[in-house]
Order: sequence, then structure tokens, then C-alpha cells
Amino acid sequence: MDETRNFIEEFVKEDLQEGNRCYGMQIHTRFPPEPNGYLHIGHCKALTIDFSTAEHFGGICNLRMDDTNPAKEDTEYVDAIQDDIHWLGFDWGDRFFYGSDYFDKTYEYALELIRKGLAYVCELTPEQFREYRGDTTHPAVSPWRDRPIEESLDLFERMKNGEFEEGRYTLRAKIDLESGNFNMRDPVLYRIRYIEHHRQGTKWCIFPMYDFAHPIQDALEGITHSLCSLEYEAHRPLYDWVVSNVSIPGIKPRQIEFARLGINYTVMSKRKLRQLVEEGRVSGWDDPRMPTLCGLRRRGYTSRSIRTFCEKIGVSKVDSTVDWALLESCLRDDLNENARRVMAVLNPVKLTVTNYPEGKTELLSVENNPLRPEDGTREVSFSRDLFIEADDFMEVPAPKFKRLYPGFEVRLKGAYLVTCTGCRKDDNGNVVEIFCEYDPESRGGDPADGRKVKGATIHWVDADNCADADKVEKCLAEIAMPEKGKDSMSFQFMRQGYFCLDNKDARPGQLVFNRAVALKESFRK
Repeated sequence: MDETRNFIEEFVKEDLQEGNRCYGMQIHTRFPPEPNGYLHIGHCKALTIDFSTAEHFGGICNLRMDDTNPAKEDTEYVDAIQDDIHWLGFDWGDRFFYGSDYFDKTYEYALELIRKGLAYVCELTPEQFREYRGDTTHPAVSPWRDRPIEESLDLFERMKNGEFEEGRYTLRAKIDLESGNFNMRDPVLYRIRYIEHHRQGTKWCIFPMYDFAHPIQDALEGITHSLCSLEYEAHRPLYDWVVSNVSIPGIKPRQIEFARLGINYTVMSKRKLRQLVEEGRVSGWDDPRMPTLCGLRRRGYTSRSIRTFCEKIGVSKVDSTVDWALLESCLRDDLNENARRVMAVLNPVKLTVTNYPEGKTELLSVENNPLRPEDGTREVSFSRDLFIEADDFMEVPAPKFKRLYPGFEVRLKGAYLVTCTGCRKDDNGNVVEIFCEYDPESRGGDPADGRKVKGATIHWVDADNCADADKVEKCLAEIAMPEKGKDSMSFQFMRQGYFCLDNKDARPGQLVFNRAVALKESFRK
């Protein structure tokens, strides 16, 4: 706990010192997502900071659904958010809450502010109030600012009872109309909304604004540090004003802001992502092309890679944009260490080993992962009829091309050395079959005569013992690969990239893979 990793932890460490606000206390944070969509990669930074800060200081972190705005909230999103957080490896124990659980208490604190002369019922529309609020040099005063306390109490209760149409009245805090921070110029605390809440039903027709509800919820839960993104920095004076003027016992939470995560070429808006889903432009929130956590998981991203990514980008007070390649690098490092190696041909062309006995099949032992001997080996069948990548053959080789072409020798991965003897084309001039001869003395090692092979090692699959698999295009893969049924499994398709078995789209006898990330290419076409 003595070693801190960022400025947030420095602040927390300072608060824990003797004589300071948190001395002798347990650090308590919270992650408060709004359940109006699925979590995306942009949420991971805040999520990781909230949970890992508590972990670092031996504290606890609450999960609270910020469901004070019922317009787009749904239990589907509540369940998905919990699944995603657990998948990342964080847990909140029995500290799961809803912001709407505090509606009664929040209403009571609003009444308290009215009775203290710190809030009033206003009849101005938002447009009118912007005029009355004035500018930086000429503040103005709402004509309802000095409404008698008893009159505001009466109107506020009638607002709660549903006597007025939407927009007729709002409850405003009475703070400082001369403040240079416009968030402090009598902000709205409550507004009228006739909409059904996903948990409260139609019990309420007035709903608290986030800037009023959130600090109250933090204070009621005993949060010591409210960690949030930088756009709330200008709202911090209002946050502090609320917790200082309502009579909630215990410690007053401290708000600390950090820069949001920005990734280039990536949509980081739940509203825009929801639009893609609702318009049918993607198959759902878990479409592998989506930057949602469930979409990334389906595509093949691992929780470890995402947490490593969040650690590498660090915590800053300055907004910046991170290159998506950094996230890919974190995934590639993780999968290189842990993913099983298999052979899959994405653009197959037939390879016939003309001097291999017809009808013969032999089993070759291949490592599952050379970096993890404990993963063992698997058996791959080899026969006269194989498939290789079409790009691994050129009838007329380009300079420095080290794969198959007439008269050139290469190694088939884990099998034999073969020398190309020619090819067969269709009527359009496309190569449909390649012919070669193998060296029976070269299985799994150097040739018996000690010659040096200049060709590359290429992968292949047995034509009689492979499975159809879909990605963007049809490919052929080792039949030893698992069928649909297991949780998402990641593989390195040798020389191709890292792929994840897609259990949602797979069909009986038809494997489906999503490419998670490419390998670094050693040959440029």
C-alpha cells in the first residue's frame, strides 16, 4: 500500500495519513454506470480505476446502477453490466445498489433544502432561465427565486403528486447567480417526467437530476472517494455544495477527476452504439465489430489484455487519444502466451503429394503451444491430398519469394519437405491444384543427406480430415479443433493471426471464427 501508481492514489494516501479526513478508515469507492446500454471499452478505464483503487488500499467498491433517468434504462442492461464487470475480474460482493433505491431519501433532502431557504420551485423554462441566468459579467435573478418557503413546499409536493404537466415547474437550488461557474447558478434539482421507471414503475413523476442525486447517493453509501471523468470537474463545487447542505451523517465524499479514455477510430458513445443496434446495422450489442465489452469478448479479446491495456495507458488529468494498436498489442502478447496453435487454411488450394502412397494416412504429433509445454500435444493427420494457402504458391515467383514454386523445396509444418513439380489450372487460368513430391526421410526434422533447405515452412490441412469454418470467407481448419459448445476459445491460426471460436453463430458441423488480431507479417506482397 506504500507504493502509489498515480495521482489519485497519492490523494488517497494523503487522506489516510494521521490527522487527515480518512485516517483510520476503510477506503470506499463506487462504479456507477447508467443502465441505458452495454459497457464499452471506454468504460474500462473508470471501472478499473474505481475497483483497483479500492483493492490497492484494502478497501471496497460498490456497484451502483445510476437509474435516475428512466428514459432509456432497462434490466437487460443491468444484467449485461454485471456480467461484463465479473468477466473483467472485479467483484462488488453484496454491495450492489440502484440509484432509484434512494428516491425517497433524495426527496426528503430536497424538502430539507427548501425549508433551509436553499431551494425553490421555479416556473421558468430552460430557455427562459438561460436568459435570466445572465452572462459572466451581468448576472440576472429568476423572478421566482424569493418565492416563500411554504409556497415552494406546497408546489413541490403537488409536483410529486402529478398535478402539473411536464416542464411547468422545476426545483432549483438557490446558490450563487454571480458565480463564474454556471453550474452554481441555481441549477435544477428536480424536473417533472411522466415516464415509467424500470424498477419504480409509475410511483414517481418527478426525478432528481444527476448533479443532485449522485452526491447524495455517494454520501448515503459512505463513499470516501468519488472518482469520475474530467467533464465533472466543473461540477465538483455543486457536488460539494450538495453534500455540505444536506444532513447526511458521516464522512463527506471527496470527488477526484481523471481524463477519459479516447481511442482513435472508435465510437465511444452509448447513444450512437444503441442507434447502430436499433437500426439493425449490427447484429446486436455483442456484434464482434462493436467496441462493447461483450463484442470484444466475442471477437476474442481477453479480460487480461483489457486490464493490461488500462494499466499501460495510466491515469492522467489531460485528455488524450490512444492508438487502438496498443490494445491490439496487449491482446497479441496475451494470446501469444496462452492461445493454442492450430493450422487453418483461409484461402485453400489443393496440394497433391504425388509420390505419397494412395490411401495412406499417418498421424503427426504437434505441440499445442510451444511456449506452454504443459498444454501438451495433439495428433494431426497427413495424407496424399492436402490444402494449403493459395498465396503460398506462385507459378512465377516474385523476388525473395520463399514458398512453393516449380522446382523449389519447402517444409510442411510438422511434416515433410516437399518440392513443387507443377500445377493444374482451370479454363480461366486459375490454379486449382498444385503438385509436389515429398522426401520420406525428412519427417519432422532435417533431411537425411544434410542439405540446407532455403524455403519457408508453410501450414496445411489434410483434405480428408478437416472441418469447414467461416470467418469473412470460408476456410478449412484441423478437424481436431473443438466443436461448438465450449466457452469462447482463442487459437493462433499459424501464420494468419489469432481467432476466437464464435459459439453464437456456429452451426452443427460448421465452425465459425472471429479474427481477434493479426500476426506481424514477415512478407509484404
